[in-house]
Amino acid sequence: MTACVESPTMPCMSPRSRVLIVDDHDGFRAVARALLERDGFMVVAEAADGAGALVEAARVSPDLVLLDVHLPDVDGFEVSRWLSMLPSPPAVVLTSSRPIADLRNRVSESPAAGFVAKDRLSGAALTALAG
Repeated sequence: MTACVESPTMPCMSPRSRVLIVDDHDGFRAVARALLERDGFMVVAEAADGAGALVEAARVSPDLVLLDVHLPDVDGFEVSRWLSMLPSPPAVVLTSSRPIADLRNRVSESPAAGFVAKDRLSGAALTALAG
């Protein structure tokens, strides 16, 4: 893990700075990458589905996975369970464009660190959840 590093938008960057972004929409991955890199995170890989998420997580050993709930092959809740079984499991933050009220029970039952709505994504939100 990296040491705490000052950033213009975050007083102290989370030590969980290596991020894997998993979402089936190219546009969201691009926006999330730009936003997180601006906030001092290092995006080390991207994946468009659950199978790709597992391959990339094994390949790059991220500290944090930003994981869409709705993927084309398997849902993010199942992927978060698989990721939690890795030898060095990353923190997982689930995301969706659907409101948390629709997903609250499943989020709380998952091994994920938390949930952030896509329209509220920020480095500060990830740090608060996965710190």
